[in-house]
Amino acid sequence: MTSDPATAAQADDPGAEPPPPACVMCFNASDPSGAGGLAGDVATVAAMGAHALPVATAIVMRDTADIFEQEALDADTVAQQARTILEDVTVAAWKVGFLGSADNVSAVAEVLSDYAEIPLVAYLPSLAWLEDDQAQPYLDAFRELILPATEVLVGNHKTLQDFLLPEWDSERPPSARELAVAAAEHGTRYVLVSGIALAPKGGKDAPQYIDNVLASPQGAIAGEKFERFDAAFVGAGDTLAAALASLLAAGSELQPAVSEALGFLDQSLDAGFRPGMGNIVPDRFFWALPPPEEGEEGGGVGSDDPMGGNGSDGKGVPRRVH
Repeated sequence: MTSDPATAAQADDPGAEPPPPACVMCFNASDPSGAGGLAGDVATVAAMGAHALPVATAIVMRDTADIFEQEALDADTVAQQARTILEDVTVAAWKVGFLGSADNVSAVAEVLSDYAEIPLVAYLPSLAWLEDDQAQPYLDAFRELILPATEVLVGNHKTLQDFLLPEWDSERPPSARELAVAAAEHGTRYVLVSGIALAPKGGKDAPQYIDNVLASPQGAIAGEKFERFDAAFVGAGDTLAAALASLLAAGSELQPAVSEALGFLDQSLDAGFRPGMGNIVPDRFFWALPPPEEGEEGGGVGSDDPMGGNGSDGKGVPRRVH
């Protein structure tokens, strides 16, 4: 086994600084609920043992139940945030969330183009809450400018179908591979499709499952099947995308990184909590919770397995440390 040069150098020089964690630059909106947006990205990246470089793109007025409105930041302000820290810190991966406006999409894409070798995980949330005159220019810009730079596009099955295959008229929903083919036409290498509904087997009382699939234009590559849980979550998509970006930043190969990111999401939702009157928020620091007392059941709000079991042995996904 070959020793890590950085570790060997540190052993030779005990006074040397330890190597920093992998840094992930996150472009996202400020979300005061803490469920998603930049707050969710920072928590997820930290939980994975990486370091987040948060770049604010918009301010979203929301609670844990609904989004009411948003105010996009000026595109120059967005770009200046990113370029200022990029002159100082080496970035190992990008994570793109909600960028606020078509102008901001353009500004972020220009920054990304100067660092084409760094992997980009782009998350596309549902924008059904936006007015059409805002949503359509945003989606058009995202398709034209962000997808060509994207290594993995993450999104809910219905959201990605509406975005990538708006003219789809078959009675059956498109497969993950068909979504990957559509994304590849714009330059995206892979899609990670969440929330694919699977037909129940074994009668009306049988458990229902949802699938989460990583696919390329050649077909499905990896994924995890979870049992459907009758609860509403907020921040799940940002959590999945930020976890995946963190793992890629740390040098993980794509397929095991996707499996680990899905496992991390599963357990974050399993330990989720309801801070207000709205939806459940993922607990990204589930691994730091004290073990349950003898005779007590473990888990948080979602202790009945909100996303279903991921086939783990109960040991959980370990925190990544640098």
